[in-house]
Amino acid sequence: QVQLVESGGGLVQAGGSLRLSCAASGRTFSSYHMGWFRQAPGKGREFVAAISWSGDTTYYADSVKGRFTISRDNAKNTVYLQMNSLKPEDTAAYYCNAGLNWKNTVTTMGSLGDYWGQGTQVTVSS
Repeated sequence: QVQLVESGGGLVQAGGSLRLSCAASGRTFSSYHMGWFRQAPGKGREFVAAISWSGDTTYYADSVKGRFTISRDNAKNTVYLQMNSLKPEDTAAYYCNAGLNWKNTVTTMGSLGDYWGQGTQVTVSS
C-alpha cells in the first residue's frame, strides 16, 4: 500500500514557475513508477509526466515537454514536478499517481496504477 500527499500548488502568473511535491508513505515507494496527471474543469484526466522506479527514465506529454521536469528522491519517498514557463492552459488539479504500468500501458489504462493522491490546484493567470 502507498499513500500519496501532494503539495506545492498555487496561483502563479503566466511565465512563472512552481514545484509540486508528492510525499509517499510505505516502504515500497522505490518499487513503483511515479507520475503526474492533471484535470482541468470540464475536461478528462490528462497524463503529464512519469519517472521509472529507479529514476533512470522519464517521459512527458508533448504539451509540457521542455517546460516540466519530473524527479524523485527514493530516500525521502518523494517525487517532484518542476514546472517552468507556465501557461494559462496548465491550469488544473494535479494528481500524483503510483503503479507498475509504463508508457503504452499507461496510455491504455489511463494511469500508472491504483494509487492516487488527493490533488493540488495549479492556477496560471494570464
